[in-house]
Amino acid sequence: MSTPNVIQNVWICRHGNRIDFIDKSWEGDDPFLSPDGIVPAQETGARLVGEGIQHIFASPFLRTVETAHHIATALGLTVKVEPGASEWMNEKWFPNRPVHIPVPDLVDRFGNVDPDYTPAVLPQHPETAEEAYARSGKAARTVADAFEGDILLVGHGHSVDGMARGLMGKECEIHSGLCTLIKIARQNGTTTLELNGDSSHLTSGEQHSDRLI
Repeated sequence: MSTPNVIQNVWICRHGNRIDFIDKSWEGDDPFLSPDGIVPAQETGARLVGEGIQHIFASPFLRTVETAHHIATALGLTVKVEPGASEWMNEKWFPNRPVHIPVPDLVDRFGNVDPDYTPAVLPQHPETAEEAYARSGKAARTVADAFEGDILLVGHGHSVDGMARGLMGKECEIHSGLCTLIKIARQNGTTTLELNGDSSHLTSGEQHSDRLI
């Protein structure tokens, strides 16, 4: 339940397990959820029912959109594809800028992707680690300021950290296992980290908190 007198709660979630984490033969820049990544995404949706979330934003990578789709299905919401929540665009992981599935195709594929949302922040390629933190932090602040009510941001290990830093206004130790939850309360210019990597809703527990991708 929301804390009394809090203007806005911002929830942040990392995507579920990705296919190339379990199938080493899979190749590509945009892996989808593995079979064991779908259930935690659904469990996260069930956990967030009744929390008052009004808007869901997800990185354009398939694994984040798919995770957000399962959560949005439980909450009866749409998914807004926000590039500012993207993975860290470093040259080691992405020698070329990754190509994402176009939003109209995501709408056809998932049904609850918002076709009309205008992105707040576009990432550079390539970018340093600190530039990625700053970019994802700016995206989190921008959408939190622009949309009334509580929101959920679905990202990656690096961008989850950056979004939390951007909202808190400082570096902080963030725990970002797969499908774990961070909750930041914003009130009158102050922020409080109320949950940090909560995995109590996951039957599989916290996974891959030591990996950024």
